[in-house]
Amino acid sequence: MNKAILMGNLTADPELRTTGSGISVVSFTLAVDRRFKNSRGERETDFIRCEAWRQTAEFISKWFNKGNKLAIVGSIQTGSYEKNGQTV
Repeated sequence: MNKAILMGNLTADPELRTTGSGISVVSFTLAVDRRFKNSRGERETDFIRCEAWRQTAEFISKWFNKGNKLAIVGSIQTGSYEKNGQTV
């Protein structure tokens, strides 16, 4: 099973765009604090890139802005691309 539940704050306003076939997609980054503090007594934060599609994308872009808290449920997918001859 590939299921992720995340809650964090938006680092910037969500970026809504439309595919060539007219499907809405929104991209955003969530700043998610880790549950426990590190050895220095500080909470570390992970910055996680996310995408939402169709009606969910339109809802997020309409109602959420930078700094808002957002909880999402989804799946994790990895990918790579080539930039200047190097795989990223």
